[in-house]
Amino acid sequence: MRIQNEAHLSYCTNIHSGESWPEVFSSLQYTLAVKNLLQLDEKFGIGLRLSALASQQLAESSNLEEFKYWLEANDCYVYTMNGFPYGGFHRTIVKDQVHSPDWTTIERLEYTRLLFSQLSSLLPEGIEGSISTSPLSYKYWHKTDKALEEVKNKSMQLLIRLVSFLVNIEKEYGKLLHLDIEPEPDGVLENSQEFITFYHEYLLLKGVPLLVKMNGMSRVKAESAIRNHIRLCYDVCHFAIAYESPEVVMKSMDENGIGIGKIQISAALKSHLNPVNINQVKEGLLPYNESTYLHQTVFRKDNAELVKFPDLGDALKMIHEEEYRELRTHFHVPIFTETYGELKSTNDEILKVFHQWKKRPQCKHFEVETYTWEVLPQRNKLKLAESISRELEWVLKSIA
Repeated sequence: MRIQNEAHLSYCTNIHSGESWPEVFSSLQYTLAVKNLLQLDEKFGIGLRLSALASQQLAESSNLEEFKYWLEANDCYVYTMNGFPYGGFHRTIVKDQVHSPDWTTIERLEYTRLLFSQLSSLLPEGIEGSISTSPLSYKYWHKTDKALEEVKNKSMQLLIRLVSFLVNIEKEYGKLLHLDIEPEPDGVLENSQEFITFYHEYLLLKGVPLLVKMNGMSRVKAESAIRNHIRLCYDVCHFAIAYESPEVVMKSMDENGIGIGKIQISAALKSHLNPVNINQVKEGLLPYNESTYLHQTVFRKDNAELVKFPDLGDALKMIHEEEYRELRTHFHVPIFTETYGELKSTNDEILKVFHQWKKRPQCKHFEVETYTWEVLPQRNKLKLAESISRELEWVLKSIA
């Protein structure tokens, strides 16, 4: 749905389980239920998540045309997609495999190209389209600096091939599409500085001459194409875990001429630590230590040093360290709740993002991304359509 400053808001359908197109299409009945609960008189935007399998099946026969008809008949439209998880994302052990195949592989490039082809067909006239993607790869798969360097070089080459593809789509169909790279804890790109460095030292420094050679365009046009078609996906939960200020992140992107293509509205869990509450905090975190997703956890010391753990279970073993003063963990909790017993939400970071965005509303795509409903502790659960509509209502109220 349209909100202030010609921006669009929805929720990401990675909330729903289902890896095939029939399963994804069936889950969109929830979207209609949410639309009805919100009592909207306008078209409802969809943040569509398609696995590689679902995307391939959507391309078969008349499925895409039938889906376009369904969107029109139900006053819905697709403006953004989540192209991060390639394969299974629910009811299986995901953990670090959410990054596989990574951006060093042709499989990742071909999957993302197909998504963009489908988004181009689905996208209404006059709206830009976005797809969020992984932060290149999972950092701990690559044991040396040389190996990480190779990941960045290979990823750059495939990303530039994607830019060339998107340039041709814009030229032929007049649709502006951008890939939004999503930094994540323990990704090869996990914070704003790593993202900016990769953008300048790989995408621009090495990618511009590659795109010039590939498309026969000038260096100026090649740089403009990269800046237009590759942007940042600002996942609020991820940047909160990195203890990064929204003001600093958004200002840094602006100063470096890098666009924010999509803001994923999400919240992590946090708690201040002291000798009095430490056992209650640990007990409160235990129900969130589940086996499906990675829940990277970062402690902050008095001197602002950050100590990182790849999963919550690893962090809980070290929670009694005296130097730790705050804990934040990667668990996408409902954004409309501020406290969880001894734990708190980082939803105050979302409010800071909105505040900065209203000062400079360049980003046009917002997407609520609370994908953990199935693994939330029972006490946090509501009926799914009601929960989603509550999140969207909270966003509308908070932005206003």
